[in-house]
Amino acid sequence: MKRASGILLPIASLPSKYGIGCFSREAYDFVDRLKEAGQSYWQILPLSPTSYGDSPYQSFSSFAGNPYFIDLEALIEEGLLTKEECDACDFGSDPARIDYGKIYEERFPLLHLAYERSNIAQNPDFLRFVQENADWLEDYALFMAVKQRFDGAAWEEWAEDIKKRWGFAMDYYRRECYFDIEFYKYLQYEFHVQWKKLKKYANDNGIRFIGDVPIYVAFDSADAWAHPEMFQFDADFQPIAVAGC
Repeated sequence: MKRASGILLPIASLPSKYGIGCFSREAYDFVDRLKEAGQSYWQILPLSPTSYGDSPYQSFSSFAGNPYFIDLEALIEEGLLTKEECDACDFGSDPARIDYGKIYEERFPLLHLAYERSNIAQNPDFLRFVQENADWLEDYALFMAVKQRFDGAAWEEWAEDIKKRWGFAMDYYRRECYFDIEFYKYLQYEFHVQWKKLKKYANDNGIRFIGDVPIYVAFDSADAWAHPEMFQFDADFQPIAVAGC
């Protein structure tokens, strides 16, 4: 066996002037430093979206990427945001600490602004991404859009028709939340493009990633909502048993 070594550094822990580490220039600089130090691996924590408690091990999806990792400077370069718009946001004053409350309040409006300017529905790469990932993306985007309509409430607290995914309710929310659904698909597309670009750069420089995933699916997730038959729920979709570690 070939001996090799690496470094554990969560993406969120990278330096950033926008409140949280992301797929920015600093990530590429870290790859360069790993290469210079003779390292072979970059180990990261889960890339999944954080939910309540701000933990990557408690996520709204087992498949989606964290939109906080989208590099705002890349969106500036694309002409979707301006530096002034990003600099005007308050992401917290402590460079050593992530203020998730402020990140939530400030980043999503910026990302929504980028989406509005993107004309993403006309992008063939986006359409291809949506089609190729439909098996999880459709449920996830609808889940997040409906959650937004219910002020962030867990899906067990939603109206019964959409909580239990009745056909007419699914059709209704797909129509009513069309642009919100597209927004969440857009975030996943941007995440995917930026992550693949960073991964290719690392691989081309001899650095491989060691990934991570949560051991358990979160109850308040698109996965549990879309596939209750896979979990130990009662007739009202309340957990009968919950695993832990």
